[in-house]
Amino acid sequence: MKLESVKRYAKKELNGWWIISLIGAAVILLPILYVFLEIFQEPNENWYQIREYLLGNYVINTIILVFFTGILTIFLGVTLAWLTSAYDFPFRKFFRWGLILPLAIPPYIAAYTYRTMLSYTGIVQSTLRNQWDVQINPELLSFSSLRGAIFVFTIFLFPYVYIIARAFLESQSSSYIENARLLGRKPTAVFFKIVLPLARPAIIGGAGLVIFEVLSDYGVTSYFGIHTITTAIFQTWFGMYDVDTAMRLAAWLMFIIIGVFILERLLRQRKRYHLSNKSKPLVPIKLKGVPAAAAFMFCTIVLSLGFIIPLFQLIAWAGLTFDKVWDISFFTLLTQTVSIAAISTAIIIIVATIIANVCRSKWAFPYILSKVITSGYSIPGAIIAIGVLAVFIQLDETLAPLYSYMGLGDAPLLLSMSIVMLIVGYVIRFMATGYNAVEVGFEKIGTKYTEASRLLGHGITKTFFRVELPLIKGALFSGFILTFVEICKELPLVLLLRPFNFETLATKTFQYAKDEMIHEAAIPSLMIIAISTMSVVVFHLIDKRVKK
Repeated sequence: MKLESVKRYAKKELNGWWIISLIGAAVILLPILYVFLEIFQEPNENWYQIREYLLGNYVINTIILVFFTGILTIFLGVTLAWLTSAYDFPFRKFFRWGLILPLAIPPYIAAYTYRTMLSYTGIVQSTLRNQWDVQINPELLSFSSLRGAIFVFTIFLFPYVYIIARAFLESQSSSYIENARLLGRKPTAVFFKIVLPLARPAIIGGAGLVIFEVLSDYGVTSYFGIHTITTAIFQTWFGMYDVDTAMRLAAWLMFIIIGVFILERLLRQRKRYHLSNKSKPLVPIKLKGVPAAAAFMFCTIVLSLGFIIPLFQLIAWAGLTFDKVWDISFFTLLTQTVSIAAISTAIIIIVATIIANVCRSKWAFPYILSKVITSGYSIPGAIIAIGVLAVFIQLDETLAPLYSYMGLGDAPLLLSMSIVMLIVGYVIRFMATGYNAVEVGFEKIGTKYTEASRLLGHGITKTFFRVELPLIKGALFSGFILTFVEICKELPLVLLLRPFNFETLATKTFQYAKDEMIHEAAIPSLMIIAISTMSVVVFHLIDKRVKK
């Protein structure tokens, strides 16, 4: 009888965890479905105008950015991954993790930094004119173009490809590479005939992340005046005050995202390149003389362009405007950024932990549930923002009688103008970051401790707090840091969903840049970079721990 009551109690606990998981999945899926269903609604006149005269240009610019950025990031990321994995040269250990640092600088900060540096009055042309009396055609260094945007996206997003490709090469391909070397294959033959085919899934996965980032960007394309589908969503929303057409544009962008996702899966062709865990690490070949110097210079140039040069330029500008920007209002800005990011991250980690624990079972539905809750990361912030806004407006309309009863007016936009909407947007957008970290933590501890606790009669909740939580606290911490950093950097989502007069470091930086107050934008930019560098440090420490 006692055993039966324990089973009933455990089942009741499990049902509670499942209810929370399903509510979380519904919250994430509902705004996305709202946007998707807009495609079947009757369009208005603005949509026909945009489709006739503007949509073609939006799509072409978007495709150009995606195609060239994807190709160039693959070239740069794979080349650097191969160089730092297969060869030993001066400062290789530093470059191995230092080449991740460009991710600490958001592309919209890099965009206004490089544009100002390369302008006619910027440090590059001014130095050439004043020090060496060299005149350069300004068109050659013009940065407000597709060319400039492709450069920014490539230099500051290639680490996505680099990280995944390097991890694969170092752990999964050593035996094939060493066998090819023993057979006398030249390095170029090894790279093109062994490395590239083996690393194809990793390369495509990294390139997919880059493409999703490009499609969701608003800061770079807006600042450079490049018309893409994402900028069209903003212009339709804020310029024409037409939410319906903005939702329709978002729906079409979602179709493009789905197309990219399907293409990625087709390119992988369900192939898996995985060796046993006994595969020994790749032993790098020591370079000497000119090859060693060339490898060092190549890595130095990429790291300088992607981190060192913009960082030092921002520090120099910050010194010019420190007294003007660093005041009580800046601390308010910093407090708002940190508080909203901390609250959103805490919610994400709690919900992700519950769902990840539920999804540890091997049957089909938990797998589908995990894919649903992580789908937000591959969807641009503008799409999520529009879906969240539509849901909250509908919710306000439904609750209008209650508002009236409470004396708040006939139809106030209570929830739609609150910070709650922004938090929900963050949770949907970055649930994948927290969930993936928690899932890795659960995978490492396995199920033997959980099963032992359950055999001793402990329920799911007590087992989690007494047994599992102490074991996965490292994963929870890393997930919290990585998610917190991503939220602090996010721009499109907060621009669309923030309450009136609510600013974060990202929105203030972008506003300064749009108003051509470049020097004033340096200090909030440096704060974002400092917070973002935390993610690089955490990633490096986790990587070292895994290696041990």
